[in-house]
Amino acid sequence: MHETGFPRADVENDFLRLRRRQVLARLAQRLRLAPDDVNLILPFDEVIAALGMRGERSLGLQTIRLDTVVGTVDSRRDFDRKFRPTSSRVRARWEKLALAQRRGESIPPIDVYRVGDLHFVQDGHHRVSIALATGQKVIDAYVTEVLTDVPPGDAHYMGDLTMRSYERLFRQRVPLPEQAYANITFTDPWSFAELGGAVEAWGFRAMQDEHQFMDRAEVARRWYSQEYRPVVRMLRAADLIGSRTEAEAYQRVARERYRLIRTHEWNDEIIERLRKEVR
Repeated sequence: MHETGFPRADVENDFLRLRRRQVLARLAQRLRLAPDDVNLILPFDEVIAALGMRGERSLGLQTIRLDTVVGTVDSRRDFDRKFRPTSSRVRARWEKLALAQRRGESIPPIDVYRVGDLHFVQDGHHRVSIALATGQKVIDAYVTEVLTDVPPGDAHYMGDLTMRSYERLFRQRVPLPEQAYANITFTDPWSFAELGGAVEAWGFRAMQDEHQFMDRAEVARRWYSQEYRPVVRMLRAADLIGSRTEAEAYQRVARERYRLIRTHEWNDEIIERLRKEVR
């Protein structure tokens, strides 16, 4: 970074450099036909709405990596994903803080929420932006950890939140142990809604057959142990998983089973017929 020896001029140059980079990043995104959310800062409220909130706890003062700071609690969206200013509205405050830092003044820690391994700024957006502009890798922060119903996993962009939202609703409809959810994954978020309906239908048929009521937890437990796991084992033996996830294979073959054979039953004869017709 070029230094002129005049702190005020240097911070002005730093801000203008960030603004140019932000504009160029938006242009490059359009030219590459990249998704709209590539440079979009993650909004905390929408992330929590998608994941569901179980609670929060204070973790105190910590040093966090700046590359994990990807979101904001602020609804104004004055910064992009890499905390480059999206307009000149923040220029005066940005340059004032940057100048104070260059003069050696004490800079207080920022305040963030932690969701998984991601951080969302509650207070300190300008300080994060300045730290990144000056090449820092870490920053001190008061951290509040937010516990969610669905783990954020690799949901690092706005488009990922749709998947997590459908997954959260599926978990509400089909309550299973966490290790079971690890086996039920999809590439299409709508598949979670379809599978939730299929599980509920399975439970309704089971209650009719047995003439007794089962709550959601009991339906989910029995569907997973008596239907899902045995069928997945049969699909693996018949080489019907392929490049799909096991849940995708189960759902596709179950759908084709009823379309082709008009049955809800599973046995070796049905699997063999499906193996010949579903490829």
